[in-house]
Amino acid sequence: MSGFLNSLLFGIYPYIALAVLILGSIIRYDREPYTWRSGSSQLLRRRQLIWGSVLFHVGVLFIFAGHLVGLLTPIVIFDTLGISHSAKQLLAVVAGGIAGTMAIIGATLLVHRRLFDPRVRASSSTTDTLIIILLWMQLFLGLSTIPTSLAHLDGHEMVKFMNWAQGIFTFNPEAASYIVDAALVFKLHLFLGLTIFLLFPFTRLVHMLSAPVRYLWRPGYQVVRQRNRSASVNRIPAE
Repeated sequence: MSGFLNSLLFGIYPYIALAVLILGSIIRYDREPYTWRSGSSQLLRRRQLIWGSVLFHVGVLFIFAGHLVGLLTPIVIFDTLGISHSAKQLLAVVAGGIAGTMAIIGATLLVHRRLFDPRVRASSSTTDTLIIILLWMQLFLGLSTIPTSLAHLDGHEMVKFMNWAQGIFTFNPEAASYIVDAALVFKLHLFLGLTIFLLFPFTRLVHMLSAPVRYLWRPGYQVVRQRNRSASVNRIPAE
């Protein structure tokens, strides 16, 4: 990959993707608040949805947290804690491999359900289908980096991407140069990840920014009152 193309894709494109992610999400929330949702087809092939959704979401949450901590934590902190680069890379391969496998199994169930169930397909938008396919591809690319990572257990490859990610967030103009010689599979993984960020505000993924954390401590029952104030109060189990 030429130096110019590398700089364009991994030195300039990240800022375009992040700017669209942030500004696009703000504008959508302000101008189209009623579209700020994930949509639901849970009444259709519910069992497959539950299995796919749980595996996918749990796996992706672990992957996201791992990437966030692994890439953006300054290297000096790992050195201070006595965590070697090789140990960090091995941990990333093992933990990421397990979480990635869970996520891609879940994503496969969700893709199959969305594409091959006529009722689900009819209730899905083009962006719904596109984004789940792109997420499946991203998970596949992530798992495809494992053989390359295992061939470089000294941790040198991991340090490249840490320097790149931290360089992007510190506006280092040389950030792209840190990964100029990285393996193609890693670059494809990065590029598709940035593209998903770019598409984020225009898809159902925006619901991630409105996670209903309050549901974790809400009462086990919901109180339902009829319009007539003299009527008794009924309690139904919360889903």
